[in-house]
Amino acid sequence: MKWKQLMLIVAVSAVSAIGSVLVYSKITQKKSAYSIQNGETKIPANYAGFNENGFNAGEPIDFTKAANASVPAVVHIKTKIAAKKVSNQLPRSNGNNPLDDMIQRFFGDEMWGPMMQPEQRASGTGAIISEDGYIVTNNHVVSDGGSGVADEITVTLNNKKTYKAKVIGKDASTDLAVIKIDANNLPFLLYGNSDNVKLGQWALAIGYPLSLETTVTAGIISAKGRNIGINSKQSQTPIESFIQTDAAVNQGNSGGPLINTDGQIIGINSAIYAPNGTYAGYSFAIPVNLVKKVVNDLIKFGDVKRPYLGVSVDQDKFDAGDGAHIGGVAKDGAAAGIGLKSGDVITKINDVPISSWTELQATVSSYNAGDKINITYKRDGKENTTTATLSSKTGTYEAVASNVGDKLGAELQTINKADAQKYDIGGGVLVKKIKAGGPFSKTKMEPNFIITSVNGYEINSVDELAQAIRQMRGESIQMEGIYPGYTGIYRYPLVQDEE
Repeated sequence: MKWKQLMLIVAVSAVSAIGSVLVYSKITQKKSAYSIQNGETKIPANYAGFNENGFNAGEPIDFTKAANASVPAVVHIKTKIAAKKVSNQLPRSNGNNPLDDMIQRFFGDEMWGPMMQPEQRASGTGAIISEDGYIVTNNHVVSDGGSGVADEITVTLNNKKTYKAKVIGKDASTDLAVIKIDANNLPFLLYGNSDNVKLGQWALAIGYPLSLETTVTAGIISAKGRNIGINSKQSQTPIESFIQTDAAVNQGNSGGPLINTDGQIIGINSAIYAPNGTYAGYSFAIPVNLVKKVVNDLIKFGDVKRPYLGVSVDQDKFDAGDGAHIGGVAKDGAAAGIGLKSGDVITKINDVPISSWTELQATVSSYNAGDKINITYKRDGKENTTTATLSSKTGTYEAVASNVGDKLGAELQTINKADAQKYDIGGGVLVKKIKAGGPFSKTKMEPNFIITSVNGYEINSVDELAQAIRQMRGESIQMEGIYPGYTGIYRYPLVQDEE
């Protein structure tokens, strides 16, 4: 009898052990990271390697699967801009200046007339995001250097096949563009989730740097939510919240993917830190959650349908690390409708932490107008939560110019389009009045001066001027502009008051 009981106990124990192992393996097996994108549920063949051994989580620093899955879907983009005549934009007087007459006598009309700009060629990288040939890259990769696109865009796949590409849409604010080639059954990359990106996590940058063939480099996530001011060079409404990494990136990598060890896109490489013109250890990628929103809009509409919360930043706390500090609220915007006020600090959107204004800007921009979002904010030390419906309009702000105007000691106004055309400028800021004792009063500037650039950066609005001044704290500043009715460009060095 004891023998039978012993055998029964052994049998029950064996069954229990086997059952526990099977249940444990089912529970702990890593779920597929694949997600539906662009309406497709098909898994691209280039991800086949991830199906082996159930995505073994015991290989966190094995880059081979991610690299081999991604490389086939990364392309080399080459552009060509035809030679063209360009104006030297030198101001010419009304003919009453004897110096102008002397210059014309020696150099002729060529001194004032157009010059020939030679043919330009450039290259970059792109990531295939659908099997029928949609490719995401940077706006600056396909741009003609202005608001247009390159005359010719050629895409070379990893297998050396070459196609002509057309631009579907581009967005200078985020430095993103979508192009398309006529091809099918292409390998393509899958989107990850940039909200889940952690500091210190491994990342791979893939591209065609310095005219080399496909190159894979590895690094870690160094920072999130970086604003380096680079998009303000090509847009009046720049959006920056870069993922910073130390993966080696050089010229030619622009537009290429930053991927995680699951082979998913977590960002699109856009810029490098290059004080001497070459890579100096840091690169910057556009977070993929923002990329997804922009890409979908460009494919669907041809441009981006931007959502707005209806708040502006407190310029003095732009770089604060404890949240997004609200400086102003549009009276007809979404934020005003839910009772947000100047001085409130937004700390979360849909439970995603917000540590800075740039993170708020990028997070809101990843949604669509009409979407409802949960907002966590602090007021007078207390944490509050509310819900807002994002608007399709920026809203109306009162006294937009007061902050930067007070700092500069002037009454400022963005000039309208009609005046800009009349004065033959792209835009600018009119100095209506100069206040005694302010920084402007310490220069030779006079009222009615129109500011068109600061330290070489084009200025088209009061908001752009405020951003430029904020980014140049501690630097010497030179303002350039015109006086209506007078010829020539006038320049004024500016000394900012210490705060």
